[in-house]
Amino acid sequence: MKRLRERAAVCAEVRRFFDARGFIEVHTPVLVPSPGLDVHLDAFEVVGGERGAPRWLSTSPEYQMKRLLADGWSRIYQLAPCFRRGEVGSRHNPEFTMLEWYRAGASVAQVQADAEQVVATVTGGWVRLGDRVIDVRPPLERVSVCDAFARFAGWSRRETLDRAAGDEDRYFRVLVDDVEPALARLDHGVLLVDYPVSQASLARARPDDPEVAERFELYVAGVELCNGFGELVDPIVQRERLVRDQAARRARGLAVYPIDERFLDAVARLPPSAGNALGLDRLVGLVCGTTEIADVMAFTADEV
Repeated sequence: MKRLRERAAVCAEVRRFFDARGFIEVHTPVLVPSPGLDVHLDAFEVVGGERGAPRWLSTSPEYQMKRLLADGWSRIYQLAPCFRRGEVGSRHNPEFTMLEWYRAGASVAQVQADAEQVVATVTGGWVRLGDRVIDVRPPLERVSVCDAFARFAGWSRRETLDRAAGDEDRYFRVLVDDVEPALARLDHGVLLVDYPVSQASLARARPDDPEVAERFELYVAGVELCNGFGELVDPIVQRERLVRDQAARRARGLAVYPIDERFLDAVARLPPSAGNALGLDRLVGLVCGTTEIADVMAFTADEV
């Protein structure tokens, strides 16, 4: 009961945070015509969609929130129920809550600052996990992906970029076995920035370094809290990436979801913008002194 009260308090604090900064809370559909094409995510299909059209439970509200951005909304956020098939573990549940927000006219640096500030606001600037105390007061250290692989795995920039594009299995193995455990040992939060462009289907490439993308993730004690982008606003490039993702899913024997044409239409009208998706359950867990999200959920998937 104590943790569910703390969860409610975190949700209230998050709303105060964004409302005070001129954001509007929105609610987008949970049943969607495409759940996204990330090869690492699988969706729940809803049988018998309206008029026979297939529908899936949303893995993220990103597509629909970007449509709102394209229609003129400049600052929006939501606490969205999301669903991902096969995600079970200490930090995963097939149904979870995402805090997602977007800012028209913003840079990725501004949304990074949003992420730092909302985490610091709800935690008080410190996360306590057992005997550990982790400093999450802004500004957090920023480490590029290439620098992290060099520092913790001994890879050169070229090897990191090439492996990310051509040998994903090896890239992710080193990320999980070497890089993330090293980040977990730090006594402060860190922003991992400048992901290889091959690992950022929906983020724009950095204008001054097109081999990397304006993508970042925030880590605290090894917990990946969020995934943010400087948003890609080129519909031609976006379509090419989505087609590439479809081919990658097909090659792996995964379900191949359709391209959301309304989303692509919105990309053509998007202003320069940036956004972020933050796992609310993980953040609440850190506030409560745990990395087990089951500790801060009313019911997990195996309890219903």
